[in-house]
Amino acid sequence: MNAPLNHFLKNIYSQNGEDGLIEELLLRMQLPLSGGWCVEFGAWDGKHCSNTFALVQNNEWSAIFIEGDDSRFNDLLHTVQDHQKITPVLAFVDRFFGEPNCLDYLLAKTQIPKDFDLLSIDIDSYDLDIWESLEGYSAKIVVIEINSGILPGVIWRHSPTTPGNTFTATLNVGISKGYTLVCHTGNLIFVRNDYISKINLDKKYLLCPEGLFSYKEISKDPFKVRQSAFAQHLKGFLKNLISKM
Repeated sequence: MNAPLNHFLKNIYSQNGEDGLIEELLLRMQLPLSGGWCVEFGAWDGKHCSNTFALVQNNEWSAIFIEGDDSRFNDLLHTVQDHQKITPVLAFVDRFFGEPNCLDYLLAKTQIPKDFDLLSIDIDSYDLDIWESLEGYSAKIVVIEINSGILPGVIWRHSPTTPGNTFTATLNVGISKGYTLVCHTGNLIFVRNDYISKINLDKKYLLCPEGLFSYKEISKDPFKVRQSAFAQHLKGFLKNLISKM
C-alpha cells in the first residue's frame, strides 16, 4: 500500500530510503537538522548501509557508533579519522540490562545526553531485546530492523529457531515503550509519543499501524511462498479497513 511517508524515502548511505525519511521526520518534529546526537550499532565502518552517517557527514551530528567485530571496527576507526564527532565503541551489545555490555552501560561511558535524537539498531539478531532493555536513555526516533518476510499478526522474537523479530512483536514493544510506528521500510521507524502529533500521520494509521506494513519482502522464498495467498487476503482486508476509517 502507498503508506503516507514512503515518498520521502531516499538513500545517501541508508539501504531502504531511511536517510530521506529521517530528514523529513526531523523537519516535522521541529528538531534542528544540525548538531544532533545519534547511536547506531552494528555500525561496521560507520558508512555501509548506515541510517545515521549522512547526518554526521552533512549536518555535523555527534554519533556513538558501536561495532563488535575487530576487522569492521578497524574500518570504523578509518572513518573516525575524518569525522571527529564520531565516538567509536568496540563491543557486542548485551541483550539485557545489567549485563556488562548492555546499551545503558556503554552509553554511560560517552558524552551522549540521556534524551538524544536517533537510535538505529541493526545486528541481525537480538535487536528487539536490546531496545526493550534500554532504561536510562531515550531516543526521539528509533529505527530497528525486523524480519520483514513475516506478516503482521505473527509474534516471535529472535531465537535459534525463529530468525529475526516480527513486525507485530516489534510494534508491541514500541507501544509499551511509548512510541508510535510511522513507517516500515524493512526497518520499523518509530517516533516517541511526545512528538507524534507533529508528524500529522493520518488517524487511520494510528488506529491500524498494520496498514503501514510493506509487502515487498514477501517473495518466492520457500517459507514465504506459503504465506502468499494469505498475504494478498490480508493486504486487501487492511486496504478495505483503512479506506473506511
